[in-house]
Amino acid sequence: MKVTDRLRFWFGPATRGDIDTPVVHKHDDFEQASEEDLGHFVVETDDQGHHYGIRKEDA
Repeated sequence: MKVTDRLRFWFGPATRGDIDTPVVHKHDDFEQASEEDLGHFVVETDDQGHHYGIRKEDA
């Protein structure tokens, strides 16, 4: 018995939603706080294609 078979036995089959349904964002307090925190950064890309965040000067 494979690991996935054992997991399926204990937890049941994986539930799969409709892949065409859009993701619903709840915009709860945690998400709002995260957006505010991340709003203080700008994503920069160097000449090699690496991405990194830089704190905005006005923050």
